Amino acid sequence: MSSKQLPTALFLMGPTASGKTDLAIRLRQTLPVEIISVDSALIYKGMDIGTAKPTQEELALAPHRLIDILDPAESYSAADFRRDALREMASIVDDGKIPLLVGGTMLYYKALLEGLSPLPAADPAIRSEIELEAQQKGWQHLHDELASIDPVSAKRIHPNDPQRLSRALEVFRISGNTLTDLTQQKGEALPYRVHQFAIAPEDRAVLHQRIEKRFENMVSAGFEQEVKQLYDRGDLHPDLPSIRCVGYRQMWDYLAGNASFDEAIYRGVCATRQLAKRQITWLRSWESLTWLDSNQPDLALQTVIDAMGCDSK
Repeated sequence: MSSKQLPTALFLMGPTASGKTDLAIRLRQTLPVEIISVDSALIYKGMDIGTAKPTQEELALAPHRLIDILDPAESYSAADFRRDALREMASIVDDGKIPLLVGGTMLYYKALLEGLSPLPAADPAIRSEIELEAQQKGWQHLHDELASIDPVSAKRIHPNDPQRLSRALEVFRISGNTLTDLTQQKGEALPYRVHQFAIAPEDRAVLHQRIEKRFENMVSAGFEQEVKQLYDRGDLHPDLPSIRCVGYRQMWDYLAGNASFDEAIYRGVCATRQLAKRQITWLRSWESLTWLDSNQPDLALQTVIDAMGCDSK
C-alpha cells in the first residue's frame, strides 16, 4: 500500500505546559478528529492536579482516550501504549475520523512510529529469582552484574531503580541477549500517513514562566492533598513510575519528611523545567516535524488545518 493510501493520523507533540491541550481542543472542534492521549502520567487514576489532566469541562468538549486507565500501583510500558494506541487508532478510522495523538511522552511516539524491539515477555519465575537475589545480596550487587554483561544499560540505569534494573537482567537471562542489543533492533513501522507537529513558545523564558505559573495553580488547586491521598494508601512507594512523575516525587519527599514544603515546590518546578528541556532536545532531533508557536494559537490552528487540506487533495 502506498503512503497516500494509508489512513491519516496527526501527532501533536511538545514540552510540558506548551499549550498542547488547548490546541487539541480547538482542533477537535474544527476537524473530524478524535484525541488519543500520549502521556505516561495521564494514564493514572487519582492523579489529576499534578499531571495537569484536562478538566471535566475540557474532556466534555474534546474526549481523550487512554486517560485514567490504570491505578497508580500499576506499571505501563511503551509496548502497552503501542498496543492500546493502535487499537484506538483503528477504532477511530473505522468511525470515519482521524486519530489525533496529543502529549509529551516522546518514548511512546517513538514506539508507535518505529515499532518495538523484539524484547521477550516478562517471566514471573525469573523476576522472582531476581527479587530474591536483591533481598539477599542487594540491588548494588545486581547492578554490578548488569555492568559486566551490559555496560551501556548499566550506565543508563541507576542502582536504585529496581524496576528497570530487574527488567534488564530478566531480558538477558531469558534471551541470552543484552537489552542494549535487542533495543537496537526495530519493529514494525506505523501503518499510517502521519502529519507531525510540535508546539512550544519560541522564547524558552516564556515556557519557564508557564511552568512556574502552572505549578502555582496546581498547589492552589490542592496538589498537596492529592499526593497525600496517594501517600496514605500505604501500597505505593517512590520507585513506582506513577510516583516518579515530576511534581509527585518532590511532594512525596515533603510528606515523607525529607524536604520542606518550599523545597518541594522549588524542586518540582526545577524538575518540570528539566523535563521540558529533555522533551525539546528530543524533538529537535525529530524528523518531518512542523513547529508551531504557542504564542500564536490562531496561526498554529490554521497551519494544522492547512496541512489536512493538502492531505485531502
